[in-house]
Amino acid sequence: MIASRLSHALTTGALTLPVGRIAVFGPPPGYDLTALPREALTLVSHDAVATRHWQAAGYEHTRTPSGVFAAALVVLPRARDAQKALLAEAAALAPLVLVDGQKHDGIETILKAVKARAPVAGGLSKAHGKLFWVEGASFPDWAAQARDVDGFVTRPGVFSADGPDKGSRALLDVLPPLKGTVADLGAGWGFLAHHILKNPAVTRVHLVETDAIALDCARENVTDPRVEFHWADATRWRPPALLDTVVSNPPFHRDRAGDPGLGRAFIAAAAGMLAPSGSLWMVANRHLPYEAELAAGFSDVAEVDGTPGFKVIHARKPRRVRR
Repeated sequence: MIASRLSHALTTGALTLPVGRIAVFGPPPGYDLTALPREALTLVSHDAVATRHWQAAGYEHTRTPSGVFAAALVVLPRARDAQKALLAEAAALAPLVLVDGQKHDGIETILKAVKARAPVAGGLSKAHGKLFWVEGASFPDWAAQARDVDGFVTRPGVFSADGPDKGSRALLDVLPPLKGTVADLGAGWGFLAHHILKNPAVTRVHLVETDAIALDCARENVTDPRVEFHWADATRWRPPALLDTVVSNPPFHRDRAGDPGLGRAFIAAAAGMLAPSGSLWMVANRHLPYEAELAAGFSDVAEVDGTPGFKVIHARKPRRVRR
């Protein structure tokens, strides 16, 4: 278990935590926090799925920590610029910063970068990863900075932060003019919604996104009054009324592991939120096996023009099995 490094450091005496509040940045569901005093913890999460998990477990949580903290723990994300941004935020918040991560997520690289800037007070290796900590460090130039990508705002760590991904472009290339009410499940920083709203026949677009930072970007990129923003798990979100269209470029990874079950859950959710005449437009990597779920959820499923790497699916007439 990843957190066993933290438990090991504390139980062996390699690490002693100061008395006071502890901020924990980005713990995924299932991360073991039992070595830390629950009453001292504030979890900092931008992910709606993780936030729901920790809220149900009774932990204090926030997106924007404030006040005095004795220590901060950063659970290393995958994106390199997001790693640096979290370290900068943690170091500005607390005098002691711990960083816990796996080798395949770049813990060695970020450790090397930190060592070039500040003394490392301690660390240990265990279970294909490392935990290290620094005291009194400061990384102001690592702080998150918005970037402009062809007129769109993105930020460190959001999906496709360097520009629209190939899947979204493939979907947009074949998407017909839409009308009525639309939901974009997994809306990211608003690329698809920006283009969908160019059609005046669209009356409402719901942007549903689990990453609060991406959704903040979308709020800057999509300012049309017909938009509603929802920080939520797209597989659990329900619209106020049945929709005319759902569009989606669903994720298929949990951390580094591929998980086609995510896309299947998006398809099932879409089928449950569409009107009887509604339709789903989605894009997926060609190797992903979504056909059975599409057939179960819709009476009419067709693959339309895509690319060598991506298939674009148009599914109509959702079956009236509520999800």
